[in-house]
Amino acid sequence: MRRAVLATVCLAFFMTMLDTTIVNIAIPDLRADLGASLGQALWVLNSYTLAFAGLLLTCGRLGDRYGHRSVFLAGLAVFTIASGLCGLAQDPAQLIAVRVLQGAGAALLMPQTLSIIMTVFPPDRRGAAFGVWSGVAGLATIAGPAVGGVLVDALTWRSVFLVNLPLGVLAFVAGRVVIPPGGTPGRRRAALDPIGVLLSSAGLSVLVFALLGGEPYLAVLGGLLLIAFVAHQRSAQRRTPLLPFRLFHDRNFTLMNAVLMAALFATVGLLITYTLYLQSVLELSPTQAGLMLAPPSLATLIISPLAGRLAGRVDPRLIFGLGLSVFAAGFVLLALFSDGRTNALALLPGMLLCGVGAGAVFAPANALAMREVPPELNGAASGVVSTLRQVGTVLGTTVVGAILQTETNLVQAMPAALYTVVAVLLTTAAATWWTRRPAVQHTHP
Repeated sequence: MRRAVLATVCLAFFMTMLDTTIVNIAIPDLRADLGASLGQALWVLNSYTLAFAGLLLTCGRLGDRYGHRSVFLAGLAVFTIASGLCGLAQDPAQLIAVRVLQGAGAALLMPQTLSIIMTVFPPDRRGAAFGVWSGVAGLATIAGPAVGGVLVDALTWRSVFLVNLPLGVLAFVAGRVVIPPGGTPGRRRAALDPIGVLLSSAGLSVLVFALLGGEPYLAVLGGLLLIAFVAHQRSAQRRTPLLPFRLFHDRNFTLMNAVLMAALFATVGLLITYTLYLQSVLELSPTQAGLMLAPPSLATLIISPLAGRLAGRVDPRLIFGLGLSVFAAGFVLLALFSDGRTNALALLPGMLLCGVGAGAVFAPANALAMREVPPELNGAASGVVSTLRQVGTVLGTTVVGAILQTETNLVQAMPAALYTVVAVLLTTAAATWWTRRPAVQHTHP
């Protein structure tokens, strides 16, 4: 039964993560069919991210109040229906509107996947479960262009949305059958904080919008709203805060969120840089470019469950120091061979190193971050982890994208982008020296 639960939540999670990248490859066909401007096309991408990132913190807490299974199924239903509406959209405005709805559905279900794993799996088996979950995340993030390229080439741009319909129905039916409806301790006390919801959602949305659009004044506004949110939460800690500060009393929770942000920063940096490089410089087709980005995702999928089993069994500093360093080495190797003249296959060793490094980091970081979270705060903790993952993704998009635009020649701009990612990974690896080794847990019968 546990495996069925894991398969169900991973299928739903895969869909939400896939839709952060699969649409990119369909933009040219989408623009031609709907007559969308470049600005409207960018909003098709960013509206999903804005709704997704802005609501994650609140939606994680909703699971503590209404039950993780109920909120998961509600989010899955909203996401699936919105995906169908995206595939039927007749103009850019309709598509942007239903992409916002799709992002809201994703925000509802994604934090619940972590909480459900925490509830269903005993502590000694969570590492492997998080390994599978993390492998699926890496696969979905990098596989988007490959899946999108095949669908667009074989069918139409609408297929990148409509493919979610059968998957969503399957996940919903399976979720109703296999996920236990049990609640969490303290659920009745977890009342929502309306002021906190407003400040956090507005602050995160404005900040993400500012980062995506390169608007410094809006970034300041978003930062001020988040400062106001934290100040409000400080006064709410004795009641039922949206963001319980005691989560951050666990040093590992704080450090692992930093690790996950850095790993997502690097993953998105790899995706953006080489989606452009493979098609614009090496002149590969969308399908060929997508397939070239598949090996690192497969490496992540294979390594993550193995690394997850190590969480809590060996010194975390060894895991994260080695994993982040391998990840960085992959980027160094890619930088050495991305000169515009090398055969695409020469990039494969660097990409595989990136995939192995990511797989060695994601699963242990998720498991260690959630390991000592009290059951009544599972939803809040999942919301924080999910939100900061998205912030890392947006920062990767913003920083790497800005560096790539500093030069008219993409090949000349790439070394700066790639070595910036290396610096982020190695700095984070150094910070993990302060990770605390958790208490050894006995094997569950």
